[in-house]
Amino acid sequence: MQGFQPPQQPGAALHWPVAAPQPLAKRDPRLWLALAAHLHPPEPLVLRSAKGSISLISVSGQRLIAPELVFRWQQQPLRQPLELRRQVWGPFASYESAQAASERWQRLGVSTKIAHPADWEVWAQANGPLPDTRPGDPPLRLWQQKLGQRSVLVVRGPAPGFSTPQTLVLDAPARIEAPGGLRWQGGVYAGPFRLQSDATDRWTLVEQVPLERYLHGVVPFEIGAGAPVAALQAQAVLARTWAVRNQQRFEVDGYHLCADTQCQVYGDPRAANASVAKAIAATAGQVLSWQGKPIHAVYHATNGGVAAAFEEGWGGGPLPYLKPALDASLGLQKQFPLPLQSGALERWLAPGSSSPGAQAYGADHPRYRWSRLIEAKHLEVLERGPSGRVLVLRIEGPKGVELLRLDAIRRRLKTLPSTLFVVQPAGPGRWQLEGGGFGHGAGLSQAGAIDLAARGWSLQRILEHYFPGASLRPLGSL
Repeated sequence: MQGFQPPQQPGAALHWPVAAPQPLAKRDPRLWLALAAHLHPPEPLVLRSAKGSISLISVSGQRLIAPELVFRWQQQPLRQPLELRRQVWGPFASYESAQAASERWQRLGVSTKIAHPADWEVWAQANGPLPDTRPGDPPLRLWQQKLGQRSVLVVRGPAPGFSTPQTLVLDAPARIEAPGGLRWQGGVYAGPFRLQSDATDRWTLVEQVPLERYLHGVVPFEIGAGAPVAALQAQAVLARTWAVRNQQRFEVDGYHLCADTQCQVYGDPRAANASVAKAIAATAGQVLSWQGKPIHAVYHATNGGVAAAFEEGWGGGPLPYLKPALDASLGLQKQFPLPLQSGALERWLAPGSSSPGAQAYGADHPRYRWSRLIEAKHLEVLERGPSGRVLVLRIEGPKGVELLRLDAIRRRLKTLPSTLFVVQPAGPGRWQLEGGGFGHGAGLSQAGAIDLAARGWSLQRILEHYFPGASLRPLGSL
């Protein structure tokens, strides 16, 4: 079988050639979602039908049909070697931080791409201008590779019109249909599916899932199927909005979104109970918008009683609908005006039911308040945002001094649930961190939304509380 050969072009290529996915349609939008990314040798890929058989259709129209298909790896030579060469900036702690850095680089007239080969990175041509970096930024490095062969998938099974099993070599995207559902990592998914290579010449199992069905696999895993109705509805609107706004997230790899915490957690859609299904149906096709575009519909587990501005989490410009605010009654907001200054922040973060912060919305979350012990020669907060979150942290250890900014703080100090904390010395080389919240803190607090819904707040009131000024509109009108 004639193998796929990358187009020959003068000079080095930025990455393995991959076609970008089509933008979501306004009518019947379907996400290309990676159920499994970066598949590579040596482990075989096993696909099983939940009921009946799987059909595999190659790009040339060849077909295999069986209840189970086992794909193994084979090295296939290229007709001509392919040289890859790029400047790599990273790693970044999140797509959002990589996007902010990408925009800084683009202002120099450089074309960039955001990728996630293992961590978030920004890629650009090797011979272009380099960005101006600042203390705390990740490093820049030149990366190059010459490919003389590639890994392809080989599968053998029954084929229509043949009395004996047939072998297919997949070196181009292939379609997979599973009428009875595909069983994957304990769940069952309806598909259809694709097997395709990515920008690093590894492979991805992609589900082409309708947007509304996708929400059945997101809402129960993100906020919990037992949440009150208005909270479920808010989560459905935000998950839908987030997916539409972020459909370019994995464009370089040929699909829209992933299924893990680098996107929204997507699991078995059968986890959606009747309450979840009703919440999704009640908000069908509705997204939050600002000036005719989907908003950054970010959310997190708990904000510790104070919502963050967008720029406190990832940098970049401020967003009018993501402002810092105390997630509490008007009376408490008057007692603790923002920005939270030294003294007020310590009082707000004080643990215990008698502290002022215990009266905020969603205060019963298990990580609403937390303590951590950090070992370092010296630890110092250099800058805070208006919500009290740490923007720049100086840490001195055995390897010298590091300046950590924004979400890189949690990437480096992995035990921290959030960047909302105060630091107290706890002995030589030991520091006690008293903090609140779990997640970046911007947008909707899931714990807060659950609390407010239980108090009788409506969907509209909850969304207006966490995204002031944003409007609920049909996706087709944007």
